[in-house]
Order: sequence, then C-alpha cells, then structure tokens
Amino acid sequence: MIDETVAEIREMRSHSSSAVAVKAATALRELLDREYVSADAFDRDLEHNAGALRRANPSHASLHAAMRSITDAVVDEGDTPEEAKALLEQAIEDAVERVESGKRRAAAHAADTFEDGETILTHDYSSTVLEAVETACADGTHLTAYVTEARPRYLGRKTARMLAGIDRVEPHLLVDSAAGYVMDEVDRVIVGMDCIVEGTLYNRIGTYPIAAVADREDVPVTVVGSSTKVIDEFRFENEFRPGSEVMREPVEGVEIENPAYDATPVELVDTLITDEGVGEP
Repeated sequence: MIDETVAEIREMRSHSSSAVAVKAATALRELLDREYVSADAFDRDLEHNAGALRRANPSHASLHAAMRSITDAVVDEGDTPEEAKALLEQAIEDAVERVESGKRRAAAHAADTFEDGETILTHDYSSTVLEAVETACADGTHLTAYVTEARPRYLGRKTARMLAGIDRVEPHLLVDSAAGYVMDEVDRVIVGMDCIVEGTLYNRIGTYPIAAVADREDVPVTVVGSSTKVIDEFRFENEFRPGSEVMREPVEGVEIENPAYDATPVELVDTLITDEGVGEP
C-alpha cells in the first residue's frame, strides 16, 4: 500500500494536496501489520517509509507536515513494537483529523464571505474552494463562477463539472489566457493553495498571472486553505512534469518546460482564509 501510494502521489492521481496528505498518512497503517523485533526496528521502518512518502512530492507542505507530525509522535516514544504501533495508530488518526478538520473549518469560514449574486473566478482544482461554494449555495447564495482550465492537466475542467452539479451556481469554463478578458466582470478571484512559505504563495501554475491581472484591475484575491499549509520550516521544491503533458510529439530542438507550480507574492493577496479565520496573509 505504501509503494502504491508513493506512485500515486508522484503521478498526481490525487489533485488536492489535503487528499494527498490524508492518503499518505493512511498508507502508513501498513506498518501495523508487520512484525518487528524491537521498537527501534519499527521506528527505522516508519522513518524510512514516511520519508519515501514525503519525497514523493516535496512541494506539498501538508504532506510534509503530516509525515513530520506522525514521526515526531512515534519515534523514540515506544518501548516495545506494540507500544510504537499504538502510538502510530493514534498519530495517523490525529494527522488525518487535523487535515480534514482544518479544511472543513477553512471552507466554512470562506462560505460566510460569499455574497448573493457575486461573480468569482477560480483556477485549477481546490476541494476547499469547492466545499466553500457548495456550503454557501446550500444556504441560498447564487454565484456566477468563471473557471480557468489549468493547462496542461486541465484540472479546471474537473472544477467546472463539480460546480455544474451545485444548485445556484452558473459556471463558465475558460482557457487560462482568457482570465484577463473576463476580469472586469469578476467581483473576486478565489483560489486554494499548495502552501504559503515566507511571504510567497505557491499554487498551481497560472495563479501568479491571474493574481497580477486581478491586482491591475483592482479585483480582490482570496486564498483559502488549512493553516497547516502556512508553514515556515519548509523548503518548497517545484515539481517539473513530463513534457508529454504539453506536447505528445516533441519537436526536435525544442525544450518543453512544464513546471507544476508558480510563486505569487502575498502582496497580491488581499484575504487569507484558513481554519483560524479570515484575515490578511
């Protein structure tokens, strides 16, 4: 299960960074079924596998935080393999609850900020933004939503499909480069986040130009996510995806660049909404 989860994370089969963190934490349950001669042997195996899961996507702060919280709670704390396993089981439950409750509370806070008749623009796929929209609309709010495709993986298409299934939402799908074209119709840009580190928002590629255009047009930008994604002790490493995602048949002499994330200065963000509430970044 752990090896399969590492492969899934590397291949980006899970689009939400929160979902990745939960999947990785849950995968460590495999260690509960293994036999160990000592607590030290268990600790070594846990550190090895948590490290492999963390390295599967070094750009995900929530994955990093989940693996770190689990190893900190277990390693050198149990005197026997049985005690260490009990600690691991509890640490996994705590890590999953921390991620999921943080996401739920952030979405609830964001839902309260929507106004009836508001027009929003969102980019890529954020399960937290979607949950916030769904909650707001369930309470009677009507929204118009512009969604950029988020090329080259087109995760915005998934967002548009999800929005189409929510009552009181009128979704529109755009190519990424059309964000500026519709910006004068938008009341607010609202996006999720991979993480915020030292004054920089890291999110799916294409976020920076949207935020820059929004700033130029005086359209406020809101970022939504769990407070576990706002992290200081983390070195963000961008992921560079295969060139085949951009062009199936490469052209000789052309190097294809396919970064997964870009870096947006938080000065372009007006509001940060986390499980801790609504504020400035």
